[in-house]
Order: sequence, then structure tokens, then C-alpha cells
Amino acid sequence: MALVVQKFGGTSVADAGKIKAAAKKAIARHAAGDQVVVVVSAMGHQTDILVDLARQISERPNAREMDMLLSTGEQVSVALFAMAIQALGHKAVSLTGAQIGIRTDSVHGKARIRSISTDNVEALLADGSIVIAAGFQGIDQDGNITTLGRGGSDTTAVALAAVLGADLCEIFTDVDGVYTTDPRILPEARKLSTVAYDEMLELASLGAGVMHSRSIEFAKKFGVPVMVRSSFKDLPGTMIVAADRAPQRPASGIALAKDEARFTIENLPDEPGASHAVFSRLAAAGIAVDMIVQNMGQQGKADISFTVPGDEFLAVREIVDAVGRDLGATGVSHDNELAKVSLVGMGMARAEGVAGRMFTALAVEKVNVRMITTSEIKISVLVGRDDGPAAVQAVHRAFGLEQAGGAEGAADSIATGRSSPLEVVRRLEGMEDLAIEDCVLDASQALVTFTDLPDTPGVAAEVFQEVGQAGLFVDMIVQSHPRDGRAEISFTVPAGDRDRAAEVAVRLAASRGATAAAVPHVAKLSITGVGIRSHAGMADRLFAPLASVGVNVDLVSTSEVRLNVLVAAEHGERSLKVLRQAIGLA
Repeated sequence: MALVVQKFGGTSVADAGKIKAAAKKAIARHAAGDQVVVVVSAMGHQTDILVDLARQISERPNAREMDMLLSTGEQVSVALFAMAIQALGHKAVSLTGAQIGIRTDSVHGKARIRSISTDNVEALLADGSIVIAAGFQGIDQDGNITTLGRGGSDTTAVALAAVLGADLCEIFTDVDGVYTTDPRILPEARKLSTVAYDEMLELASLGAGVMHSRSIEFAKKFGVPVMVRSSFKDLPGTMIVAADRAPQRPASGIALAKDEARFTIENLPDEPGASHAVFSRLAAAGIAVDMIVQNMGQQGKADISFTVPGDEFLAVREIVDAVGRDLGATGVSHDNELAKVSLVGMGMARAEGVAGRMFTALAVEKVNVRMITTSEIKISVLVGRDDGPAAVQAVHRAFGLEQAGGAEGAADSIATGRSSPLEVVRRLEGMEDLAIEDCVLDASQALVTFTDLPDTPGVAAEVFQEVGQAGLFVDMIVQSHPRDGRAEISFTVPAGDRDRAAEVAVRLAASRGATAAAVPHVAKLSITGVGIRSHAGMADRLFAPLASVGVNVDLVSTSEVRLNVLVAAEHGERSLKVLRQAIGLA
């Protein structure tokens, strides 16, 4: 006998007929001998209807009362779902978030889960009932109803699976799995049979709408196998598993975040504490920053660029304008008509030429790249919003993902060999806290920087084509936001290749009217964990301790699971020590 958590989204329970069909899926699991917990979203567009109704009453409705209102959508669904199961002759009990025992913080509208009591659910399961749990909601320490924000029912389902020790969490949705990209953008996109937690974290956080990144964070932390499958078709889905159980593909998928806003603070003092001053203000406002790019300082000045979701634009603009004035920056620029295209693959770090292929594909389509940031499993580029779909199509075809294997034969049975929870989880005060796994130092790299490159489509492709032809293995890549028609690109290579890299860089720069410089030894510090991008203040947790010991940050790159910074080689060991102490790893 297994314990299975099933989640049905709004489209899966949009009307009485669909509720009955979903109920039969839960009954089938139960009849096979499994204990079943069902997590249900509000019916169809019910949440949107309630939001619109509130706005008719008040232009700025109170956040607590909005949570009280919106939670009713799931209460309707769970009651009807339980009735459907009972009508088919089986035992079922519906529970609200409070009745389940989901305790959250008090941030109305986007609460995070602190703990979940399992006593009530386990007693009902032992009695032979199918438990129907309301997604998206919980209660705070004062008994107030809270909601979990976007993707909240996914989060509820995987969190319940985690605390119950479930053997499988099935996410039933209107698609039949995780695709290499959005089929609405590229019909030739292929379904993946298996994808790693880290890949799915990146894809979910970067715009792949199948599951919300918070739910994948729970899955990775607690080792929950997750199956994404169709509510309406009896087809194999996609299994989301630990990295050691997933294919090590250089390219697994491409995500498009359609609504990105970019801010650049120009000519900041290139000194310890400048980055901390910027990101501490954003953290205090609860702003979770996505891409962060800091260019190499010149003449004591540096630019810092970062992105946030487009709906945060107005709030962030006010903060950034004030920070720029306080720090003596020469200006602040911004753009909220952007999209982010990201290539993700667990095997990317061990494959040569991935960046070159991606940038070449974009160059052929004459897509101008505004910013670049990379991690070990992701390359993200910022492009004009209108260029987003064409960029996705070009990169997808460049890597032949429409022909990739893995579209067939997804596991349809309960997975075995569940991963054990991360050791760091045991140190957390709340289930949804940021979980830092490690902080490591790599002092074996050299840095190459191009300045004054022409800001034209294809410039990154030209650079990395020649770098690849020279047999150079590239790690970090950072392209800062162009200014005055000129771009800056930096990348790291193994220190043993620095002479060859410098030779290539000088030749490339001379042919393009640019300047190249190489630093023979740099220190790369990497913080890995779960929820690095989704938790506000993570960047400042890195910058603040470095500033406190007078260490200046040279370059930054970010991802959902890793934050990388470059510092001067002589500061590497000191920086590692202070960071490990600051994040509780010492």
C-alpha cells in the first residue's frame, strides 16, 4: 500500500462533470489499495471572479479580507469533490487549510508555510477515507486565514506529500507533462519523460507555467517524487526526480519569462558595500530579484543591473531612484518591455560549445541580447519582449529539442528509491525557509573581459564561436546592459588556459574595435541551495558579509539554485570563511 497525494487544478474541477471525472481518478487509486489525499484548487476562474468582485467594492481591498474572500473558492471545490466521491459509494472528508493544520506566516496574499500537522489527515486515512484538502490556504499564529499566492495549490500538494512521507505526488493539470518549451510558442515541442528537480526549478521560476517553483522547492528539499500528468487524457506524464535519477542532458528545455523589467544603476562607486546598499533596500521591501549583473569596474566606477517581474516595476523604480541618488550614481535607467529566454540542462557544465550554439541561433534571427547571466545548468539572456517567442523557437531548433528522446515511456507507476531529505532542512525554523546547502570556493579560474564591443545582434555569438573553436571551456558568462551603443562581456576559463584565452580575446577585440583584458587568477564563490531566487534578500545575505570585511565584488551571476560571485584571488579564502559563517555553515 502506497500513500499518494493528487492535486487537481482549476481547469480540472471547472464544473460538476469534471469534478466527477477527477473523483473517479482518486477512487481508482484508492481501490487499488493506496491511501489517497486530494488537493483541490478553486473551480475554473472562480478566483478571478472573486478578485473582480472585491475590486467593485474597493479599489484597494484589505489584504486580510482578500484572503478571507479568496479562500472560499477552494472550500466550495473540496466540499463538492467530497460529495462526488461519496455519491460513488466511497468515504471522503473535506478539510480546509486550518482543519488540515497548515500554519503559515502572516504575509497575506503570499504567505509561506511554517509547519503542517499531520494528525487529523493521518487519522482519516487510517479510517479508510479519501481526504480532500483545500489548496492555496492556511492559518497564521493568530488564527487568521492566509493564502499562499500564485501556484498555492501546487505548493499545498507537495508540502503535504512531504510531511506525510507520500510515495508519489500526482499533479493533474490541463497539459500532459513538462515540455521542452511551451507548445503554444512552438508546436514541435516534445514532452519529457523525466526531469531533475533543479531543471524544473529553473524552468518553473523562469516562466514554464506547468508548476510553481515553490512547489518544486518542497519536492527537492524533502525528496518527493512528482508526476505531472493530464486530467483529461490517460497518457504517461513527466516524472520530476533527484538529479541522480534524471538524464544529464546539455539542454533539456527552454523557458520564456514574457514580462521582465530591467534596472541599471550607472557609475556606482566600485567599492565594498555598494552592492549591499542596493540590495538591502530591495530586500527590506520584500522584492525578490532575478538576474543580477555587475560589470567589471573601470576608473573606480561600475554598473549594477538586475531584473524583476514586470508587475514590480513601479515599486522598484521608486526604490532604485532613491538608492542611485544616495550612492552618487550618475544615473538610473530602466526598461519594462523585456523578456527573458533561458536554456536549462543538467549536463550543460560538462558540454562544450553550448553558449556558442545558443548565441549563434539568436544572431541568425537578429535577436539583440541585452544581458547574459549563467549558472552551471542555465544560460539566461534578456531580449526585447517582442523578440521572446522567436528567440525561444530559434534556440529550441538549434539544439534539436524537437527531436530529442525522452518524449515516450514516462513512468506510470510509483517511483522507488525516494531521496532522503536534505540535512539542512533539519536546521530550518519553517518548512518553506530558504535552505542553503553549501558555499564553496573555486580559485582555479581566470577572467577575460571585453569592453566597448558594438551592441549589435550577433556580437556574443561571434565571441563565443571563436572561443569554442579555440577549444576553451567557459564557465561563468556575464554580459552587462549595453550603454551608449557599446556592450561588455566577461567570462571565466580554467586558469591553465588563461594565456590562450588572452590571445584569442586580444585578436577578437582588435577586429571589432573593442578592448580586451585578462585577470590570471580570480576567486569564484558559489552558494547553492533551494529557493535562492524566490526568497527576497538572498543577494544581500551574500553582499553584506563581504562588505563587512572590505571585499569588493567584481562579477555576479544568479540562478534559482546557485548564486555566484567573483572576487579578487587574494580575497578568496577570507570571503569563503565570512560567507560560511554568515549563512550558518561554519
